[in-house]
Amino acid sequence: MKKVLILFGGNSTEHYVSCKSAKSIAENIDKKIFSYEMAGIDFDGNWYKFNDDLLLLENGNWCKGKVFKIDNIIEYLKSFDVVFPITHGNNGEDGKLQGMLDLFDIRYVGSKTSSSVLGFDKSFSKLFFNYLNIPQVPYVVVGEKYNLSSIINKLNYPMIVKPSCGGSSIGISKANNKKELVKAIKSALKYDKKVIIENFIECRELECAVLGNRDFIVSYPGEIISCNDFYDYNAKYVQNSETIIPNDLPSDIVQSIIDYSSKIFVGMNIKDYARIDFFYDGSSVFVNEINTIPGFTKISMFPKLMEHENISYTDLISILINNS
Repeated sequence: MKKVLILFGGNSTEHYVSCKSAKSIAENIDKKIFSYEMAGIDFDGNWYKFNDDLLLLENGNWCKGKVFKIDNIIEYLKSFDVVFPITHGNNGEDGKLQGMLDLFDIRYVGSKTSSSVLGFDKSFSKLFFNYLNIPQVPYVVVGEKYNLSSIINKLNYPMIVKPSCGGSSIGISKANNKKELVKAIKSALKYDKKVIIENFIECRELECAVLGNRDFIVSYPGEIISCNDFYDYNAKYVQNSETIIPNDLPSDIVQSIIDYSSKIFVGMNIKDYARIDFFYDGSSVFVNEINTIPGFTKISMFPKLMEHENISYTDLISILINNS
């Protein structure tokens, strides 16, 4: 029986999302073929192991009565056959954790260090998308010292402003004028030193799941029906946005999304799985971003897309562990 560690948490803004994903994996992992433990990283970087399934309080905090602090992290990690990091966000998805696991030759689910770095930093991803000749909406990357006139000359209002590094649409804003643009950049800079600014386009938001390695499956696209003007954090986790598998997409658009997803997966040397997001404005498709550790609750888009490909949630977990 393969021994698996489900690793979650971390000191990122996506800590709570990570907890939910880990809890869902623990509830649905095939216990006939895997034994597992759960380890969580708190906001201070302390590691804990659980003697029972992860319990969450209403606000996302751990049930502290179930945890024991891990003193020798590497020795603990090496006691498992496979580590399943479901650590969304900074320090868990950006290559830092993956680098540590690679350094100590610890087997794990998901992309290696370099691919994780490329996928997490949107400014790097965009450079790579350009290299692969995959269409994107017009954008600029700015830092703490930016030229407002230069941005306005290159892009049109409204604009979408977001941190270069981050996920779950945290720190993202829409700017309709100069005053809102300055405010949006200031807000995004709280989360990262680099900020992506893009033209806002009226579009459908489509997502594609890729599973495998040399031989991989690319799913039919899913669609986000946002309850807000755009798919921000509240639309994802607080209010009731809808995720569907649409049946009205033109066949050439579906094929373009599948082709682009394949090209990105291979070109960026992604391992095991990823979710790749697109915009469709009614005539053209534009790549938005790639997620190397996508949301992984049972109702998250990645598992739902794989279920559409006749891979159940439990089987999906087994495939990822066995393929790692």
